[in-house]
Amino acid sequence: MKRSTMIRDIKKNYDKKRLQAQRKHEEKMQALYESLPELEKINGQITRLGLSVSRALIAGERRQKEVLNNLRREMEALKQQKTQLLQGLGLTEKDLQVEYECADCQDRGVLENGKHCHCYQQELIVRAYAMSNLSGILEKENFKTFRLNLFSDQVPAGEPLSPRDNMIQILQQCEGYVFNFHASSSEEKANLLFYGPTGLGKTFMANCIAKGLLDQGKIVIYQTAYQLISLLEKHQFQEKQDPQTIRLLSTCDLLILDDLGTEMTNSFTNSQIFQLINTRHLEGTRTLISTNLTPKELMLRYDDRICSRLYAYYDFVKFFGEDLRWQR
Repeated sequence: MKRSTMIRDIKKNYDKKRLQAQRKHEEKMQALYESLPELEKINGQITRLGLSVSRALIAGERRQKEVLNNLRREMEALKQQKTQLLQGLGLTEKDLQVEYECADCQDRGVLENGKHCHCYQQELIVRAYAMSNLSGILEKENFKTFRLNLFSDQVPAGEPLSPRDNMIQILQQCEGYVFNFHASSSEEKANLLFYGPTGLGKTFMANCIAKGLLDQGKIVIYQTAYQLISLLEKHQFQEKQDPQTIRLLSTCDLLILDDLGTEMTNSFTNSQIFQLINTRHLEGTRTLISTNLTPKELMLRYDDRICSRLYAYYDFVKFFGEDLRWQR
């Protein structure tokens, strides 16, 4: 499902909710009129008086002010009768209004000033989370729960800085990546490739980015390399998957491809990974890849087409230090 398709679906859902609320209101009013015919009579008179006021304003006759004052007095008298009638039933005017799910936008998704309602923004976020495969884990793994004190401040041999200082730089880069997600810059690459041994925070940091974007209503999809290849194999050779799901791999705002290198390597997997990377580049959508392989190992494992695009379109981010899983 592309973002535009999701938005159309949300709008259809708003139309459906609005019609249901109005239909429910009509049924409630009909039942009320049957038990209280006088209320229907008063409401009819108020409606007719409202039309008379409108006609008087348009006509612009010489005695317009006098006519309008008379009509308004009649209107006020009818409203008082209606209020007394409702009070006798323990009701108010508010009880006769349509009960929309969102009173602010009346289930339109758009406010009177033309801006999207808070409920619309929340619906985008909820749907994006539902499609991400990440809804549960992101409550634990996000920028707010990230702990720099887990990383050593000792500079290891062969590295220019400590793991902690390295993670400070990575953290700043990833926060900037979320903040400037749709900003285009010739100095920055749109895609990220996290590499380094297991247990150094690559997946955690990817999840931080995912939550930051999902909270903006962006569509983020998370797949391990193994899951991705399995999905594409089933679609190709066994049972056709939902075409919208397959299409979403290319069109979602961010695809997170975790543990690249754990999948079986053959001509099919190489072809599928290349097509996905290339298609997302052509679509102008962003990708985040994490792998335990070094850049040299990537070149040995994957063909030149894949590696050339990785080096051309991805910013390589190195993670190093001690395995944090053992420290925890």
